Formats: sequence, structure tokens, C-alpha cells
Amino acid sequence: SDGEPDKPLIVYVGRLGVEKSLDFLKRVMDELPEARIAFVGDGPYRAELERLFSGTPAVFTGMLHGEELSRAYASGDVFVMPSESETLGLVVLEAMSSGLPVVAARAGGIPDIIPDDRRGKTGYLYAPGDVGDCLSKLRPLVGDEKLREAIGKAARADVAKYDWRVATRKIRDEEYGGAVWSWRRRRASFSRHFRRLFRI
Repeated sequence: SDGEPDKPLIVYVGRLGVEKSLDFLKRVMDELPEARIAFVGDGPYRAELERLFSGTPAVFTGMLHGEELSRAYASGDVFVMPSESETLGLVVLEAMSSGLPVVAARAGGIPDIIPDDRRGKTGYLYAPGDVGDCLSKLRPLVGDEKLREAIGKAARADVAKYDWRVATRKIRDEEYGGAVWSWRRRRASFSRHFRRLFRI
């Protein structure tokens, strides 16, 4: 809590590398004095980030695993992902499964997790590098506990579709069934063609 437990806590989890665009969050946090931020993770950019955020309500926890990582997610109010190079976005899925509303850059694989029809319902995306757009998504969440709870609850329910068992059932019930139906249709067409050729 860094001595200010009443302020909403924004959480980032992941590698602390320059490619993650984490310096962008300093510009964002300068406009959100009513919030704190926690960086969970480690990497070559950590020392520079600590200097950049010196004197601000920012905490650097280092690498966390297992129960400690779960507690970090549970302690947060909003999850933020400024990286423009995420491919799978696993930490975004982890945050959503923990019931945290997500605000992320509209880049990489994140729009696949929060598609157009779910934005504003299970999370928010902002134009990469656009501080104003990011703040327009963060501010309502920081200032409204009920909104955070509603988005977090919907995110947790939505992310269940990424569970491997659900994905397996989807493949079995939808994709496999569709493939079988398509094969049968092609087989029937081939059989008709074969009969015409040989007048069977």
C-alpha cells in the first residue's frame, strides 16, 4: 500500500523491459494523483523505472510466484498493460481471472482477449501511446468501486472460455462437428459424381 491504503491501486505484472512501454505509465500516473501503482516483476529496466517513479506512490515488488502473485492480483483495483508487443497476453488473462478490470493498449494479441463486442464490459483498450485515451478508461475505474466490481466480475466470467477444458469442448463440439459435416457433404457430392460417371 506504500502508506496510502485508501488510494486505488493500479497493478502491472510482467517483465520490466524497455519494450513494454512502461515509461508511458509515468505520464499517466502524473495525471492520476488519486491512485497508486505497483510493478510486479523484474527486468533490465527496473533501475531506470525506479528512478523515473522516485517520489511517487509507486511500489516495485520484484518477481512474485504462486500465492504471493495471487495476493498481488487480489490487492489491485485495476490492471494496466501498456505493452504494444504482447502476443498471448497471459498476464491479462490472469488479471481477468482474478476479477481485475483491465485497461490495455490496443495492440498485439490483447484485442483477441477483449474484442470489440466486449470492450467496456470486460475491459478497456486505448490507442497505443495516447495518454488521454488511456486516462479516459482509467479514471472512471479508479473513481468508481462499483464499476470496478462489475467489470471485474464480467471479466472473470468471460475469461473462463480460455480454460483448456472449455477450449477442448469447443473444438470437439463445434470445430470437429463442422469438419465431419463438411467431409460428409463432400463425400456425398463425390459419390453422386462417381455414379454419374459410371452410371451406377
